Amino acid sequence: MSVEISPAELRQKIRNGAHKGNTSGLCAGYVQCNLVILPADWAEDFLAFCEANPKPCPLIAVSQPGEFNLTKLGADIDIRSDIPSYRVFENGQLRNEVNDISDLWRDDLVAFLLGCSFSFEEALIADGLDVRNVTEAVNVPMYRTNIDCTAVGPFAGQMVVSMRPFAPPEALRAAEISGRFPSVHGEPVHYANPEHIGITDINQPDYGDSVTIKEGEHPLFWACGVTPQVALENAKPPFCITHSPGSMLVTDMKNSDLAVVSE
Repeated sequence: MSVEISPAELRQKIRNGAHKGNTSGLCAGYVQCNLVILPADWAEDFLAFCEANPKPCPLIAVSQPGEFNLTKLGADIDIRSDIPSYRVFENGQLRNEVNDISDLWRDDLVAFLLGCSFSFEEALIADGLDVRNVTEAVNVPMYRTNIDCTAVGPFAGQMVVSMRPFAPPEALRAAEISGRFPSVHGEPVHYANPEHIGITDINQPDYGDSVTIKEGEHPLFWACGVTPQVALENAKPPFCITHSPGSMLVTDMKNSDLAVVSE
């Protein structure tokens, strides 16, 4: 699929079942979001968890209970059908992955949209950096770590990170560039030595796909919006829905609108 497809065109293809894969590298220039949907009586604690952990859980938008058309993010967005793949959890256990949640929607559900590192990949590529998951046309590799999040109420757990490999000079540039985008995870949290953050095999990601790490390169890790799925497993709400890792909501918001430029 062309990276030049518009967000509205991509959402229509997703709605129609014509696109079911990950969204990395698609719709250049536009913000992609992670998703968490919870019953309203769990929403306050989860909101506080996101606010306490802004690196892995940067909030872009929060719906009102029962609201599924998020006009702030795009005029035609329907959160129930515009993500390629959803995960359905019951009591913290993954029960199903589906392509549409319209039949599961309830009037008490609150949707949280969180920033995604796919949004700063465009800036890295524009600077001439090789973003390996885009170059190899695969989902970004993601790993569970031993980095503790700040617990709030029932929500607690350890951070998930995404990884892109770079040689040291390119890693410094990637860190500087991504640091301009704090609302989509910002600067990396760790470089090289994956075992220091609890990753035992860099070639076996917990989510997504492995990528080639070339001679002279080391893994560079960013906080990842899959982190809430770990917190949800621990909190065990009776019902919740997330995106499947790598399958994002592509919005009409511009990545450039999220950039923070130093004076």
